Amino acid sequence: MATRQLRRQDYTVGWVSALPIELAAAEEMLDEEHESLDQDANDTNIYTLGRIGDHNVVISCLPAGQTGTNSAAAVAVQMKSAFPNIRFGLMVGIGGGVPSTESDIRLGDVVVSQPHNGHGGVVQYDFGKATPDKFEQTGFLNTPPPILLNAVTKIRANYLRGRGRLSQYLSTFSNISHFTCTNVNPDVLFEASYIHNHAGGNTCELCSKDKVLKRQPRTDQEVVVHYGTIASGNQVIRDAATRDRVSSEFGGVLCFEMEAAGLMNSFPCLVIRGICDYADSHKNKKCQGYAAATAAAYTKEVLSVIPKPAVDKAPTVNETIQKAEKEKEG
Repeated sequence: MATRQLRRQDYTVGWVSALPIELAAAEEMLDEEHESLDQDANDTNIYTLGRIGDHNVVISCLPAGQTGTNSAAAVAVQMKSAFPNIRFGLMVGIGGGVPSTESDIRLGDVVVSQPHNGHGGVVQYDFGKATPDKFEQTGFLNTPPPILLNAVTKIRANYLRGRGRLSQYLSTFSNISHFTCTNVNPDVLFEASYIHNHAGGNTCELCSKDKVLKRQPRTDQEVVVHYGTIASGNQVIRDAATRDRVSSEFGGVLCFEMEAAGLMNSFPCLVIRGICDYADSHKNKKCQGYAAATAAAYTKEVLSVIPKPAVDKAPTVNETIQKAEKEKEG
């Protein structure tokens, strides 16, 4: 229930989701919900306003059925225009994991964009040019703002000291069936070359158990957070061979998603994804709710370690973009 009404200039954090399940998870993380504000007739976004810790947050979701980089960019443009004091953005939701020998990614784990291997944290894998030998990516996406990367450093240090809060925030979802981890089991990863048996529909009941990769079982339900490169593009990856090839081309990708590339250079943000499938032909929607919850819980943890005075002193999103444009011109 909304408790009070603030001014537009009081909101400093912008949170973007792509799907209704992601929006619902974001709203569950609010410590306080605020009354809506009057809106410009040209602004087609619908906003949820509230507070997380010391920070006033504005949340918006992409229009139904309109996922992708362009739609995400349009939502962000309207958000930063409507709320001019936003200091940084958060792109939060689900993604398809890329398990490897280096990264033991499981369903429900969280992937966070972080500069790695010469990339800024997010790569747009479907934007570039075709050459006789290979597909070459062109352009460079900006890194997340320093205030968010500093928050990631603080959280990683807290985890090393046994002071992580992810489980605490995730417990908020424990009594909401859409978000529980019961949908994760069994967590099965098939050999990359094995194609889903579609005679079984969206389930893998008819898929060969001989093609299941053996992985060391986790002793508990702990969510593991992975940091590195996220691949973003306008197509859903449902093929393990494509997944692994693209990952290799970019020096190791942790997950695939469809919105972040539309934001990084126009809405400085951190990208946080809960793993709902393995971006292969066995893809289904069973784990989407739990993955949305783990990503939202980690996002709340990010905001919990950022001091309000640091946010108030940080440049607004619009100021950051204007500065970057002047530097390119100069």
